[in-house]
Amino acid sequence: MEILGSQRTPKADDVLSTLPLYRSAPPELEVRLEDFELFAIHRLRVLKGISDGLSRGKKPDEMENLVELWIQVKELWKANMRHPQASEFNRDLISHFVLRLVYCRTEDLRKWFLSMETALFRHRFRLQSLEAQRALLAEFDLPYKAVSQAEFESVKEKLAQVARSIGLSLTSADGIYFKVPFEEVPELVAGRKVFLQKGNAYVAMNQVVSLVVTQFRSHLSKALVLTNRKWTSTIREQEKERLTPIVEALSTSYLGPDYSQPRESADISLKDLDQVANSSFPLCMRHLFEKLREDHHLKHGGRMQLGLFLKGVGLKLDDALAFWKAEFSRKVLYMEQIEDILDDEVIESSYGVYHHYVAKWQVPYDVGSERFDKEYAYGIRHNYGKEGKRTDYTPYSCQKIISSTPGVGDHHGCPYRHFSEENLRAALGKMGVGSRAMEEVMDKVRNRHYQLACTLTFEAVHGTSCDAGINHPNQYFIDSQKILNSSKADPSR
Repeated sequence: MEILGSQRTPKADDVLSTLPLYRSAPPELEVRLEDFELFAIHRLRVLKGISDGLSRGKKPDEMENLVELWIQVKELWKANMRHPQASEFNRDLISHFVLRLVYCRTEDLRKWFLSMETALFRHRFRLQSLEAQRALLAEFDLPYKAVSQAEFESVKEKLAQVARSIGLSLTSADGIYFKVPFEEVPELVAGRKVFLQKGNAYVAMNQVVSLVVTQFRSHLSKALVLTNRKWTSTIREQEKERLTPIVEALSTSYLGPDYSQPRESADISLKDLDQVANSSFPLCMRHLFEKLREDHHLKHGGRMQLGLFLKGVGLKLDDALAFWKAEFSRKVLYMEQIEDILDDEVIESSYGVYHHYVAKWQVPYDVGSERFDKEYAYGIRHNYGKEGKRTDYTPYSCQKIISSTPGVGDHHGCPYRHFSEENLRAALGKMGVGSRAMEEVMDKVRNRHYQLACTLTFEAVHGTSCDAGINHPNQYFIDSQKILNSSKADPSR
């Protein structure tokens, strides 16, 4: 199969100059298994940066004005798409086709990948020189010819009016127009950026990106459906021991810092916890912390989610052991809970000796040092890499928390996904989120943009923008502390 694309050699500092059309996968390239995953992760970082901008309500055309975003995309491309054993062009191709395999598997995944790759292609096309754009246009083999000089002169005044209405001059369009069916450039028609006559749109050379992007999107959409058929019919089973686990994990991969080690400057002690929980914990951790203070107990999922978060913000192991032991020792049980927790053990207290359920009487229950060490302390030390395989476990990312499935009596998970609307509104109000911001948050929740909902909450609570978005609870905490500490250093802020 032939790989179609601009084959010119890029300059050393021109990292976006080669633009493949991804017509077919390169069969002659051999890819190591570790590079298969690594290249895909690097491209995914670029696509998720674009996704953050689009999800915040930016339209594709508006995205072009986000200078900082595209500088970041270019820097990510420069940093990630070069490799000593693979050319940038080959790495571009490999990463695209790996992610095509990853994101072909469901309708939602296909829609996301199609939108992000199209936005990236649009941006990269606009960076090409005029000659390169013409070459790419020719490679699509579109059945459109440039308008003749005679026809151009007959509609020149109309074209000039349209150009002026969008702040351009007729000469800035390079004097070349293409006449195409209007339905093939819907975004230009919707934006009233082209002259229409007899069902045709007159598209200037500097607008041809719309035409090319339409063709690119159409081709990729069909290719994703075909790839899905191959995946389900043969590839998934054939590669179940090798590629399938990688492919299935990549679409939910967290790509940021793991926060397994606290910052050097982090120094969170027990006496600080209540204060920082109130000021800098994201809602998911704030809820767990409050339920722990209220009930003096959390089930395993809650202990893992909160415990690893506290480790990441700088709570030392000895303090963590003291914290959890102090909380568990204050637990007060309803007798109907006792069998679940102690497996029918005989319970002795000042209220007597019990073997079975008693109607909702409260019984003080002291975990005790021996029981705490046996059932809970080992797990805490294990999370800190001091037991078992000595693995240094990392705090949970937003993606992991969102994908969890809390059961009855659990308090872990993502409040934006798992809370009822009434409970979520109450929790946001308690954090100080105003009514207008709350409606914006709820709108994101209804559209299942849970991380954006958390980002909007962060902005409402701290009174500042968070352009990077929230991708990890520990990122929320660190960014919050930076803002609060800078305000203390400069009271005028």
